[in-house]
Amino acid sequence: MGLVGWYRSTISPKNPGKCKYYPTCSTYMVIAVKRFGAIRGSLLGTLRLLRCQPWVDGGIDDVPHRFSLFYRFRWSKAHEEATLEPIVTLEEQLK
Repeated sequence: MGLVGWYRSTISPKNPGKCKYYPTCSTYMVIAVKRFGAIRGSLLGTLRLLRCQPWVDGGIDDVPHRFSLFYRFRWSKAHEEATLEPIVTLEEQLK
């Protein structure tokens, strides 16, 4: 969490906003760590950072409700369909 806070206060203000996903990767990491703990949340956040590439369209990518590294695949028990609107508002996710 300290690393994310440092990024948000030091690096992020110097760069224009260009995140392809909602919520942003740093917010995704904070929500994932709060929801699943430091290790599993950091793992989900790192996978999200790896998905952020020039060839990806982006869009809404909420933190899953059940932990699974494979929640994006249909065969996973924790699979959640992508939505066109956020499932929960950002303020509710950060609680």
